Amino acid sequence: MPILDGELLRAFAAFADTLNFTRAAARVGLSQPALFERVKRLSDEVGAVLYERSGRHIHLTETGARVAAFAREQLERSQAFLDDLRGEARRETVVLAAGEGTYLYLLGPLLRRFARDEGADSLHLLTRGAPSAAEAVREGAAHLAVGVLDLVPDGLIARELLRTPLCVAVAESHPLASRRTVRLSELARERLILTPSGQSHRDFVGRALGGSGHEVRAPLEADGWPLMLHFAALGLGLAIVNGTCVLPAGVVARPVPELGMVTYKVMWRRDGALPPAASRLRERILALSRASEEKAAPAKPTPSVGSRTARR
Repeated sequence: MPILDGELLRAFAAFADTLNFTRAAARVGLSQPALFERVKRLSDEVGAVLYERSGRHIHLTETGARVAAFAREQLERSQAFLDDLRGEARRETVVLAAGEGTYLYLLGPLLRRFARDEGADSLHLLTRGAPSAAEAVREGAAHLAVGVLDLVPDGLIARELLRTPLCVAVAESHPLASRRTVRLSELARERLILTPSGQSHRDFVGRALGGSGHEVRAPLEADGWPLMLHFAALGLGLAIVNGTCVLPAGVVARPVPELGMVTYKVMWRRDGALPPAASRLRERILALSRASEEKAAPAKPTPSVGSRTARR
C-alpha cells in the first residue's frame, strides 16, 4: 500500500518532529521542495489534510497526529527488525514526557533505578506540561507521559497514579504554619505566589478565589514549583503547590480542602504496541501508585509552630 512507503513516512516523521520544512529537509537529507512534495504525496494517499497553518505557526491536524504516530512506530519497528537481521546489538530508547515537578518530586528515584538497570542511554526525557506531554504521546513523539490532566485526549489510555491535595506552602514563622488545614478565605488576605498568567495552575486558583467572593491581591509570579517554594522560603508570599512537592528548609505545607485534589496519571497510546523497554518502564511507574499515595499524604503538624511537614 502506498501509505507504507518508508520514504514518505520518514519525511513526514521529520516534519512532525520539527513542524518546519527547512529543518525537516536537512534532517533527512532532502531539499526543502523535495520534502514538501513527499508530505503532499502522503497527504494525497491518506486522503486528508495532515497539517494546518495558523498565522506563522504550523500544527498537525487530528489525522496528521495519527499519521505521525504511525510513521514513528513503523520506523522504530523497521530499525529494530534490521538490527535483528544483521545481528547487531541494539538498546531500546524509551521516550518519556512529563513536567518539571513530576520529574523532581515523583519520578526521580524510579528513573535512576531504570537507567541503572537498562543503561543510561535507554532513556530520553522530554520536559513538557501535562497537555503537551499527552500530545507528544498521541503523535508518537513519546512512548509514555505522566502528569496532572483532567481530560485525557482521544486515543490515549490513562491510569491513575496518585491523588494529592493542593497545599499552601508558607514560611515556618507564618501564622498559618500552625494550622492543620487552611481555609480559602484566609488566602484572600495574603500575597500568593502563582504561575504566570495563562497557565492552568494560575487560572484554577484564580477561579477558586474569585468564586469565593474574596478580593485577590496581585500575585507574585514564579514559573515552576522550585522557584515558587524558594520565594515562599524567603517569606515573599504563600505558594499554592501540589502535595508531592519536596519542601525547602524553613517551609511547611498545609492542605487547602476547598481547592480539592489533583490526580497524576500515566498515559500511552491506545492503538500502538509499546516496545518492551517502554512496557517495563510503564509497569515500574504504575507500581509507584500505592507508595506515592502514602508519601503524598500531608504530615500532621506538631504543637511547635517551627515544625516541618515530612518531605514528600
